Amino acid sequence: MTKKVLIAGESWMSYTTHVKGFDSFYTSVYEEGVEFIRKAIEKAGYEVEYIPNHLAPEHFPITMEEISKYSCVILSDIGSNTLLLPPKTFLKSIKTPNRCQLIKDYVNDGGAFLMVGGYMSFTGIDAKARYGQTPIKDILPVECLEIDDRAEHPEGIVPVTVKEHEVLKGLPDEWPHFLGYNKTKAIPDGEVLVTIDGDPFIAVGEFGKGRSAVFTSDCAPHWGPSEFINWEFHDELWKGILNYLTK
Repeated sequence: MTKKVLIAGESWMSYTTHVKGFDSFYTSVYEEGVEFIRKAIEKAGYEVEYIPNHLAPEHFPITMEEISKYSCVILSDIGSNTLLLPPKTFLKSIKTPNRCQLIKDYVNDGGAFLMVGGYMSFTGIDAKARYGQTPIKDILPVECLEIDDRAEHPEGIVPVTVKEHEVLKGLPDEWPHFLGYNKTKAIPDGEVLVTIDGDPFIAVGEFGKGRSAVFTSDCAPHWGPSEFINWEFHDELWKGILNYLTK
C-alpha cells in the first residue's frame, strides 16, 4: 500500500497597493511554494495530500482517526495560530481539539513528523509562529528560540554535514548555498546531522513510538534558492528524510 504524506502550509496571498500620482489601485495574488518538495516526495513513491494555509483552519485533521491515515505529517511555513484558532474557536468561542497536541499524540503513537523552515515555522518572524509555546515543542529534535529566529544570509551560507546517517545516504558532502534559516538549539534527545553556521540544519529524533525531523531552511525560494531546488541531489534528500521517518 502506498504511504500517504500530509503537507500543510507553503502558501500565501499578497495584496499590493499601486500609487500612480493622484490615483491608486490594488492587486492581489495567491501563490504556493509546495511544488518542489511535493514532486520530490511523490517521485520517492509516496502519495501526497496538500492543505494550503488558508484552508488549514477548517481542513487540517482534528481527530486521531483522521491524522492516522498519514505515514508522515509535514508542517512548512504555517504558524501555530492557524492550527490553534479555527473559526469555531476564534469567532464563536466554541471548544475545538488542540491540533498541536494531536500531532504530539500522533507521533507518540508511532507517527512521523517533519517541520520545514520558513517565516512561519519554528518561532518565526516576530516570534509569530511560536511552536515552542505549543505541545509540538516536545516532539522536535531541536529547541525553538523565544525570539524572532530568522537568520538572514543574503550573501549565501553553506550547510556542513557533521554526522553520517541513513537520511544522508547517497548525498555528497558539498551542499548548495542557502539565503537564510530558522535558528534553533541542539538538544540531548536530538541528533544533528547537518549544521548551518553552527546551528542545526537537519536533525532527527524519536518521541514515544514515532520519529521526527527538522529541515531549518526553506523548501522553496526565497531561502531555498534555485541552486538548491535544482540541485541534482534535491529529490534524493527528501526521499532520505521521508524513508527514515516512515521506516
